[in-house]
Amino acid sequence: MIGDMSPSVSPRFFSMKEVSRHCTKDSCWVLLGTRVYDVTGFLTRHPGGEALILRRSGTDISQQLDGPPHRHSVNARRWLEQYYIGELDRDDGDDTQAPRQRIKGKELTGEETGLSRCSKVDLETDLVDWRKPLAWQVGHLGEKYDAWVHQPVDRPIRLFESEFLEARTKTSWYMVPLVWLPVVFFLSWYCLTLLAQEKTRLHLTSNYSILVHKYSFPVIFLLGMFLWSFIEYCIHRFVFHMTPPAHNYYLITIHFLLHGQHHKSPFDGSRLVFPPGLASFVVGTFYLTLRFFFSEGLAMCLFVGGLCGYVVYDMIHYYLHYGSPRKDSYMYGLKAYHVKHHFEHQRAGFGITTTFWDHPFNTVIPSEEAF
Repeated sequence: MIGDMSPSVSPRFFSMKEVSRHCTKDSCWVLLGTRVYDVTGFLTRHPGGEALILRRSGTDISQQLDGPPHRHSVNARRWLEQYYIGELDRDDGDDTQAPRQRIKGKELTGEETGLSRCSKVDLETDLVDWRKPLAWQVGHLGEKYDAWVHQPVDRPIRLFESEFLEARTKTSWYMVPLVWLPVVFFLSWYCLTLLAQEKTRLHLTSNYSILVHKYSFPVIFLLGMFLWSFIEYCIHRFVFHMTPPAHNYYLITIHFLLHGQHHKSPFDGSRLVFPPGLASFVVGTFYLTLRFFFSEGLAMCLFVGGLCGYVVYDMIHYYLHYGSPRKDSYMYGLKAYHVKHHFEHQRAGFGITTTFWDHPFNTVIPSEEAF
């Protein structure tokens, strides 16, 4: 709970005039009662947009956290605590003094103490040692793992001691289109060439089949993208959000490496998209499955559409974490929906590029719920 996060030193104190001066994109502070928070780094990540926070900079946001329109979750409130920098000093009428910290009657200036107690909270009270790689620690959490991994923090995660292994787990967002879009373009050309030979047929029964014309390629391509959206939903729900047995060290570790680390640190930009090497196994399995059911030409057309759908998925997922979509746009609603999944509804809202599949499978996040 938030109240349990006690600092190792007494808080710094700020005058109201000092707090009110921090009202820009470069420095934005807010209040929660008498507690002061520097939320500058969170502005672009806020699902409601940075303007919502900027309008309330230097003021008490208690009412906004409680709603309406949104009742912010326990995880959202815990997240806010990471930006705590001190207390409001209502008795201090001189805003020209440097913010001070009181320890047994002694005053310390800002240079003598840290601005945030986040690192102290992690190191002293968390279930893991953040100074060491996490990959081999999380399996020991047992029954505490599920609750721990769904309490997000705003800090990068180190998985392995080895620099080589650690580097293999990180991918810049632009690597996805750089690697896979040339494959999509080449295979699209190959599919059109293949269909132009007028030898590709769809076998409806053992005695009846229909010719797949080259002009049907755009339709089959889109069908492949739609098929990918279903696969995306299934992987996210049934693989990434499996609940590993509390007694199984290895399954907990695998879950953390696959997806748990993303929920623990949802804004770690180096791990928001799939490394091409890992993705190639999923891509290859997708093609082999299609080839088992369909002829080469038809399977390839569906495959290239699905591959394009995967690229769109990874780019949208990255944007939902780091983008600032225009209010009332499709992406704005999708970003808010995905943030709810991370901060409160981890057992629902599995659609990334679309919420379509959440409806037939009854995993829709109610729109009136808060993030």
